[in-house]
Amino acid sequence: MKVKVFANFREICQGKSVEVPLDNGDRVIDIMETLIQMYPALEDEVFTPERTFKPFVHVFINGQNIIHAHGLETRVKEDDQFALFPPVAGG
Repeated sequence: MKVKVFANFREICQGKSVEVPLDNGDRVIDIMETLIQMYPALEDEVFTPERTFKPFVHVFINGQNIIHAHGLETRVKEDDQFALFPPVAGG
């Protein structure tokens, strides 16, 4: 599965997207765990100690924020568009 990353996550993941192996029935949390295995520095940027997303970290699947689906338990498929956004501020 292709995971698109944005802003400072691009530095951590060394590019605009990352190919993540996907098993049938994988959930967002499974993809995130694989990403963290690939890029350990991502863990402190994404998760709280309770294993929830830090404030303003968002995942969109096919343009829909997972908070409007099943959160980290949202199931993903190979052809889904997965986007990971860090907190961003503007001025």
